[in-house]
Amino acid sequence: MFISSAFAQTAPAAAAGGGDMMSSLTGMLPLVLMFVVLYFVMIRPQMKRQKEHRAMVEAIAKGDEVVVGGGMLGRVSRLSEQYLHVEIANGVEVQVQRSAVVQVLPKGTIK
Repeated sequence: MFISSAFAQTAPAAAAGGGDMMSSLTGMLPLVLMFVVLYFVMIRPQMKRQKEHRAMVEAIAKGDEVVVGGGMLGRVSRLSEQYLHVEIANGVEVQVQRSAVVQVLPKGTIK
């Protein structure tokens, strides 16, 4: 009894169906707009930062003064493909991954 009356109520709306495609596009518009805003607000700036960091890490040379992820300051003494040897004090050298470098400092910052 209840099911038949429910079908009877939706039958005239389904028969009108001409604006059905437009209503589905209008319903999806907020979702598409949300993804576009998400891309420009979050994804694109993050990709730009990653690209800048990758370029900075690839440009590191021997003698550069760097800040490592833990906040240590040091001077690059040796380079390898994936690791850097950073001298943090006289005779004290640590090995860190290239990706751990946060910032390259101007020459003469560490005294």
